[in-house]
Amino acid sequence: MARDNINDILVFLAVARERSFTRAAARLGMTQSSLSHTVRALEQRLGVRLLQRTTRSVSPTEAGERLLQNVAPKLEEIEAEIADISELGDKPVGTVRITAIDHVIEDILWPRIAPLLPQYPDLHVEFSADYRIVDIAAERFDIGVRHGDQVEKDMIAVRLTDDVQMRIVGAPAYFTWHARPTSLQELMRHNCITLRLSSSGGIYAWELRHGGEDIEARVRGQAVFNDVKQHLAAALSGNGLAFLPDELVAQHIRAGRLVSVMEDWCPRFPGLHAFYPSRRNSSRALALVIDAIRYKGA
Repeated sequence: MARDNINDILVFLAVARERSFTRAAARLGMTQSSLSHTVRALEQRLGVRLLQRTTRSVSPTEAGERLLQNVAPKLEEIEAEIADISELGDKPVGTVRITAIDHVIEDILWPRIAPLLPQYPDLHVEFSADYRIVDIAAERFDIGVRHGDQVEKDMIAVRLTDDVQMRIVGAPAYFTWHARPTSLQELMRHNCITLRLSSSGGIYAWELRHGGEDIEARVRGQAVFNDVKQHLAAALSGNGLAFLPDELVAQHIRAGRLVSVMEDWCPRFPGLHAFYPSRRNSSRALALVIDAIRYKGA
């Protein structure tokens, strides 16, 4: 096969996995027009259509799905072998791709990884902020981050944080006009800041616990966001109650900018863990990053 075909297949695979020319172009650092031209040229050389294009979506045809399922794993094996060979050198090289939600990247991962990079100029780290439950193998990430009870059993998990204490918080200004809730019934009458889940499109139900019973509180409010930093900003401005991890709100509670309520209803979730497939365990670059982000205790 000509080398051009291999390069063009890699472009096709990016589009097929992303189901989007826009996202694939951003990931590959190409323009959409160049990417579209590359895929069409590959289709012409192969004499078969690989992608079904509509105004709203892109999906593989039968031939494209066959290419995705049968050829992609072989190319990944070649890339893995090349990465393993590069690891035989004196310095770790390569790119480690990490997917996590935005505040985890900003508050936990980046502060631990940033000091590492000047020491290893051939090491590169790519972060992708995402609230979806990402299949890291299918989307070719090296590391994902989830709570410990959400990590699949076939993955290697490394603790990043202690168990996560949740808080229901509101600004003093909010409580000037609203009584502090002490029960689920009272909470349901409050203006609560809610989260829309990118995976399902639904509104996240607050996962509370009281008297040994797990409770899903389907609260409502005027403001809906899709990231926790916006939740925090809305709570600080007095727009309602928010359900957030202690690590985000503790300093504001101490400073009097937020008030914690219904503390006996707020559970501790299993700590955040980085996870990765066991087949990548031999990568020195990955091992270096994992060691940097590993939880070292209080």
